[in-house]
Amino acid sequence: MTKRIMTDLVFSSWGGQVVDNRGLDPQAFEPAPLVHLPEFFKPDEKIKAFVGWDGIILRSADVDVVDLVKTYLEVVHRVSSDCNKCNYCTTGYAEMLDVLKDVYHGEASDEDLEFFENSGKAVIESSKCTIGKAGPTPALHLAKYFLNDLKKKNQGEAVGSVGAYYSKVTAPCMDACPIHLNVPKYIELIKNAKFADSLAVIRECLPLPGTVGRVCYHPCEQHCRRAHVDEAIAIRALKRFVADQEVTSEKQPEFQVNPSTRTGKVAVIGAGPAGLTCAFHLALKGHQVTIFEKQPLNGGMLAVGIPDYRLPQAVREGDIKAITDLGVEIRSGVTIGSDLTIEKLRGEGYQAFFLCIGAHECKTLGLEGEELSGVYPGVDFLRDVKLGKKIDLGNRVAVIGGGNVAIDAVRTALRLGSREAFILYRRGLEEMPAHEEEIADCRAEGIQVQTLVNPVRIIAENGKVKALECIRMALEAPDESGRRKPVPVAGSEFVLEVDGVIPALGQESDWACLGPECQCTLSEWGTVKVKPYTLQTDDPDIFAGGDAVNGPKSVIEAAAQGKKAAQGIDRFLNGLPLKADQEDFFDDLFRVIPVYDPQEEVRVPDKLERKTLSKLSPETRNNSFEEVEQGYSTKEAVTEAERCLRCYRVVTLSV
Repeated sequence: MTKRIMTDLVFSSWGGQVVDNRGLDPQAFEPAPLVHLPEFFKPDEKIKAFVGWDGIILRSADVDVVDLVKTYLEVVHRVSSDCNKCNYCTTGYAEMLDVLKDVYHGEASDEDLEFFENSGKAVIESSKCTIGKAGPTPALHLAKYFLNDLKKKNQGEAVGSVGAYYSKVTAPCMDACPIHLNVPKYIELIKNAKFADSLAVIRECLPLPGTVGRVCYHPCEQHCRRAHVDEAIAIRALKRFVADQEVTSEKQPEFQVNPSTRTGKVAVIGAGPAGLTCAFHLALKGHQVTIFEKQPLNGGMLAVGIPDYRLPQAVREGDIKAITDLGVEIRSGVTIGSDLTIEKLRGEGYQAFFLCIGAHECKTLGLEGEELSGVYPGVDFLRDVKLGKKIDLGNRVAVIGGGNVAIDAVRTALRLGSREAFILYRRGLEEMPAHEEEIADCRAEGIQVQTLVNPVRIIAENGKVKALECIRMALEAPDESGRRKPVPVAGSEFVLEVDGVIPALGQESDWACLGPECQCTLSEWGTVKVKPYTLQTDDPDIFAGGDAVNGPKSVIEAAAQGKKAAQGIDRFLNGLPLKADQEDFFDDLFRVIPVYDPQEEVRVPDKLERKTLSKLSPETRNNSFEEVEQGYSTKEAVTEAERCLRCYRVVTLSV
């Protein structure tokens, strides 16, 4: 999306570019090409001013900038005090606030105002983390560009209106995380060897630390500022470390239940990451929660879609036990729609429902021969392996697809004895949607990935798969979405002899759980429609989330929607209006003013090598479902945590 250049700003120092239109006719305003500030924070609240890590932005001349920056500094001071590693970072902010206090009392001298500026510079020079390096920026800009306002305030003169303020503490990694884990805080606690405290911070949002610490695709690391210096912090591996520490120490997690004013009875349909997270947060609010799970194993795709070599059963079960210990009941092997209906559950006193059934139905290839013996859809294959079914597809197995299900399926087939299992993908390796590290692991195990190849038909012999007829593909120029469309190369057909075929081209949801008593509606993509901020469906007492709403996504995205749904359900049960909250509005804001700048130049004294997790050798792991990736030792975890730059960023806006 092209962002328009702003021409209605009174002042901006954002991004190091100063645009000062104070006192000018609006028709003569200089544009601010580096700034993209929404007009509204909330639908009925216009943004008058905004201060943060990169400067000051004024949309209105009638703003008390001194008061705005003071409010900002109070938040920054609180955040810096939580660390207490760099003494002058904490004392410097306190000194700056003392000067502003004197300004309000009319007691500040010119020397005090100079001291205010010098204190900010000293914090930047002496601090070790980003809250010190970037935090003083608005204060320095106040002293430089609004010195007259400071002096007028000191003399008791009005310098603009005091607005209503909203402040937010974030960080690039926190903003990138769908559930907004406080990553700098839990890593800081690992630095200090406070592992249980670190885990408690994670569980404030996420009840599946051991699981997510293994299978998350870690978008947080993709926005890690440390990567601008050497390599990103191993955020996911550190999460796994503190979860594993709890298991090793045989400690039991402790949770504080704070019941809502009204509590109710809630049915969660599906025991995947969305359902488990929703149930966890509802239980913390004192609600009575029962999860109904179709499969005999609990965890949704965690249980029947992710192989043990990535997520051991004991880890998944340990995370789930912490949830059931809160009083959440899980009824496995129950199919909603046939064994029980929403109508019957309503009759049993359930007051709200969360639909999180996942996407467990495989999309078909639409090819001749797809019904043959020896063709095993990817999700069905992974599920049946996890449920203990004996499967023999032969030695040479073709897996069709480029996503994570395809990677898991081909690596599982290899471990079951298909020594020549391989992948066929119709685009190039760069276009594969599977996570990069999964592709690397696949290739390390000697598995071939044949790209720019598409199956045309499955050839049979005696009713069983014999071969695949394929065609070479070429990629056209990128379309509007940026993807390059694959097109067949005329005359390039060829035949591959195979013993089995595993299609893994995507999944969809099975909506047999929705009976005629339900008013929920589906989108053209086969996902259930929900209201964007509350996840409420067209049925007021039914909420939905996870893959059932988004289509196949990640574990952490599903968990984030489970947390969001719990908030909506709690409000519903308490008769409160369902609407976007302040966190939603900040999420919207940060899509326009990004917290992470991929072009930012980050300076630190020394480069520090990332601690890479060890893995089982391919020779060992190819014949076993033993966990491939090994965790950190205590020393390695603390050393890795010490690389964190603690990139907190504070914003304060006036409406």
